[in-house]
Amino acid sequence: MKQAKFWTAAALAVVLAATAAKSIAQAPWPAGPVTVVVPFPAGGSVDVAARIVLPRLAERLKQPFVIENTVGAAGTIGTQRVVRARPDGLTLLFAVASPISVAPLVSPGTVKYDALKDLVPVSPVAVAPFVLVGKPALAPKTTAELLALVRAEPGKLNYGTDGVGTSMHVTAELIKQTARLDMVHVPYKAGPQVLTELAGNQIELAVLPVTLAQPFIKDGKVRAYGVTSRQRWASLPDTPALAETPELKAVEIESWYGLLAPAQVDRAIVDRLAAETAAVLAEPDIQRKLGDAGLKPFALAPAQFAAYLAREKQSLAPVIAAAGIKLD
Repeated sequence: MKQAKFWTAAALAVVLAATAAKSIAQAPWPAGPVTVVVPFPAGGSVDVAARIVLPRLAERLKQPFVIENTVGAAGTIGTQRVVRARPDGLTLLFAVASPISVAPLVSPGTVKYDALKDLVPVSPVAVAPFVLVGKPALAPKTTAELLALVRAEPGKLNYGTDGVGTSMHVTAELIKQTARLDMVHVPYKAGPQVLTELAGNQIELAVLPVTLAQPFIKDGKVRAYGVTSRQRWASLPDTPALAETPELKAVEIESWYGLLAPAQVDRAIVDRLAAETAAVLAEPDIQRKLGDAGLKPFALAPAQFAAYLAREKQSLAPVIAAAGIKLD
């Protein structure tokens, strides 16, 4: 009798647990404010992209989307926070490649997450190239002239990025490797700091996101040598693509900006969030705002985004290995 009662109670517990899980899965989402972790400083290119798209997403979902800039360690601190967050769809990550595709390759012993397993890609929202820029006083006016100067003075020119092992650093290394250049890396803590130092003639060159650099380029405060997209970029039509210079014709790299969630989040939440994001990106006003910021709308279904990130990591690995970038 006691054994029968035990199994009856056990069976009831299983039924109740299943019912509770089904109830949670079917609960309306979002049931409260959504925290979106941006793992980079306010005012940077990632923050700019987030603040264009997320307010409209909040309006469509009828809940606040609260942006929290959790900075440090090339975006990995904020990313780790989301990896560890409760998978209820109320904590999301708005990121770029640095903490997702680059950091696990650069710091395999320090980065304690596998972004492609511990996070679920929801959707990218935008894409933009980087741009190679120089200080106002730098003599070369074209990319070809710049390459000639670097070769004439190997190891003398420096370039700034937002840190060791970031997307900007890897992009600069790709340029160096492609053209066989010898330049010195000067790491900073954030892109805006690099741009300020460059405009003040404190460093010679920098690789920066178009979103961040284009106001300074248009005002003549820095000199643009080329964007890293295959073709010229719409918001900087007078700036050539680096690929237009024969020695750099193989250079093609762009930066995505997108949403990710903790890995165990309910699939229905992921699918709805991806669909709502795609709807936002189809709105002309959002497209205009992204374009003004130097960004191009870019939407993929979750599975497509996951495949995109896997290919990106695979393509970046040999560049990082050849450059010997390691932080462990």
